[in-house]
Amino acid sequence: MRVVVVGAGIIGACVARAAVVAGCEVVVLDRDQVGSGTTSRGEGNVLVSDKPPGPELDLALASRRRWQDLGDELGRDALELESKGGLVVATSQAALEPLSRLAAAQREVGVEVEAVTDPTHVEPFLTPEAAGAQWYPQDAQVQPVLAAAAVLADARRRGVQYRPGTEVAAARTGQDGRLRGVVTTSGEVIAADAVVNCAGTWGGVVGRRLGGEVPVLPRKGFVLVTEPLPPSVRHKVYSADYVANVAASTEGLETSCVVEGTRGGTILIGASRERVGFDRSMSPLTVQRLAAQAVALFPFLAGVQLLRVYRGFRPYCPDHLPVIGPDPRVAGLFHACGHEGAGIGLAPATGDLVAAHLTGLDPMLVAGVDPAPFLPERLLRIPEETS
Repeated sequence: MRVVVVGAGIIGACVARAAVVAGCEVVVLDRDQVGSGTTSRGEGNVLVSDKPPGPELDLALASRRRWQDLGDELGRDALELESKGGLVVATSQAALEPLSRLAAAQREVGVEVEAVTDPTHVEPFLTPEAAGAQWYPQDAQVQPVLAAAAVLADARRRGVQYRPGTEVAAARTGQDGRLRGVVTTSGEVIAADAVVNCAGTWGGVVGRRLGGEVPVLPRKGFVLVTEPLPPSVRHKVYSADYVANVAASTEGLETSCVVEGTRGGTILIGASRERVGFDRSMSPLTVQRLAAQAVALFPFLAGVQLLRVYRGFRPYCPDHLPVIGPDPRVAGLFHACGHEGAGIGLAPATGDLVAAHLTGLDPMLVAGVDPAPFLPERLLRIPEETS
């Protein structure tokens, strides 16, 4: 089977690698370069802590195991894979009880989590006013662009073709209506037996061009980067309200504190979410709010300089689940997009699910995850939102 993968972010890279391992002939197309879209605008989170029990957590747990496998196969340094663990902090007594309930529910489905009475024993520079925390040793981080490049490079060593600077304009279909490939903006026809839409935030646009639009919308987010510092934030640390903000569907600005260090000594501060279409403009208010929340969590940051601020778009689906699987309207079209801010963490298991769909194997056996909650047809029953 010849497969065209549209998009060379972390999802496209993992889909391409899984498909070639499964025996497919694969061509990866991207209008820009590897990891240049949403992948390059995130922190590289591989999280289980921020997901309540359900399909996304199942996918996250499967993916966490696969990230470990990729680290063993490709080298942890190539991915900058760090099993740093995550500390979720209740900044008030009111937040402590719901955080404890969430942790108990997660523990029942396989998440490793421990209650922490004094979070400063884990993070010495944390505010002493924190009411408590939960410790998640499975949380990890990769450098997202390096990881995408490393996974795609391994896929290319296995025979995958990579075509950067190639944008898909339309579908090529047979007389039977089945997708037979794509037409690029230059007019070139690239034949295929299947096409996988891994276009991230632009998954809705690419889906429309291929005859199977899915309601993937952009959700803008900011990340602040500090000057390099001596080691001071050891793990991924975020306030308990982050979980609620991830699951929210409001259009207005939402911010919740996420702080973590990097190998280079800089500290990353997030996270904001706002539905403003593809408006890339800077928002000083958002930067100020994120900085203030970070200082409240780590008071020493008040005297630290910001090095830069970057922003990008997360691919948002109305029900907060990615769309993964065959499109029921267009034979030969598959989707793997809409992962919002969790795409890095969910990518390896997403690749396994798509490979199973492409080859007709049982996704439960290949990926260890029930594919049903992620299938595109569930979105077709939801009225399309506008941003």
